[in-house]
Amino acid sequence: MEKLYSNLDLVYEEMVEIRRFLHQHPELSFEETETAAYIADYHTALGHEVRTNVGGNGVLAYLRGAKPGPTVALRADFDALPIHEQTDVPFKSKYDGVMHACGHDGHTATLLGLAKVLNGLQDELEGTIVFLHQHAEELPPGGAISMIEDGCLDGVDVIFGTHLQAQMPLGEIGYRTGALQAAPDRFDITIKGKGGHAAHPHDTKDSVVIGGQLINNLQQIVSRKVDPLDSAVVSVCNFVAENPYNVIADSAELVGTVRTFKEETREFIEKEMERIIKATCDVSGADYVYTYTRGYPTLVNHKEETEFVAEVAKEVPGVEAVKVTEPIMGGEDYAFYLQHVKGTFFFTGARNEDWDIAYPHHHPKFDIDERALLHAAKVLGAATLQYMNEYANKSLNEIG
Repeated sequence: MEKLYSNLDLVYEEMVEIRRFLHQHPELSFEETETAAYIADYHTALGHEVRTNVGGNGVLAYLRGAKPGPTVALRADFDALPIHEQTDVPFKSKYDGVMHACGHDGHTATLLGLAKVLNGLQDELEGTIVFLHQHAEELPPGGAISMIEDGCLDGVDVIFGTHLQAQMPLGEIGYRTGALQAAPDRFDITIKGKGGHAAHPHDTKDSVVIGGQLINNLQQIVSRKVDPLDSAVVSVCNFVAENPYNVIADSAELVGTVRTFKEETREFIEKEMERIIKATCDVSGADYVYTYTRGYPTLVNHKEETEFVAEVAKEVPGVEAVKVTEPIMGGEDYAFYLQHVKGTFFFTGARNEDWDIAYPHHHPKFDIDERALLHAAKVLGAATLQYMNEYANKSLNEIG
């Protein structure tokens, strides 16, 4: 452990350099070819066995220890978002309309720095480490499910991952057993009315008015149909009916998201939305097209592995607090991994206490305190070594 911590301190500046390089060169989901090549080249230079094009643009790197033991997977995502950066940092995105606004550049830098340090401990490792670099976390169907289908979890005994949280204080680790993140779904609604001259609304079926009524009606699902002790979100995020100022729209497009934790709530909202859409359109004699697209499942952490990481984190230098965190409505396709193998996903605080504003994830001014990279790497590395050690000791005791 002391070697791990001290060596991570030594590569911290390199992790920052990697993060800033990736931040300057973001790539959108399913388009991350240069980022994937950068990651593969880094691992190849370390001498790791590398697989590229895993389930798309995914990269796997294997570090096989000198001693037998379990296989531990460590995951980091590396795609960016279609957001134009508005920060004034010297390493801001070089590409208009694309930025790392969720910390995936930091996740990748963390895992690459950790890979370099663990590589130096190869002769002492009791098992195999899989560095799982995942593409396309931001855009369903995501990269996790295709990477699983392509064998990224073959032989894996446990998986650990973290997300840098810009609104959680630096030095804090947040964990939770059970449901941590919601299932994020998408809906698309087209209202088919009857357009016409704005001076003669009685001759039309105004899709804008119908759409406005529909937005209000949909809000009653959560407020009046879902148990207040359950958690759900129905948000209309896009409403388009573009026309000249004197033309009533023939059709309108509404796009949004549903967030739930329980499968039965998810199924209910999907069906209840169509009932409300149909009833709202029927009142005005309009027609509609409704598409509900399921995103990622609810992210559910395994109890034993979650409590294990929490206990490990308490002993990590630089970590000042390890707390049970509340569930969040944000989605995460790491959920797919946890449906196949044991593991956990935790949050690493990345907010600088001197910041007046900590901009949220997916904001054009999003940023992180880069010292969080070191905290994340130390917790992931310590969890890996401790898991290998306990697994080896358990095996020896069983043999004995």
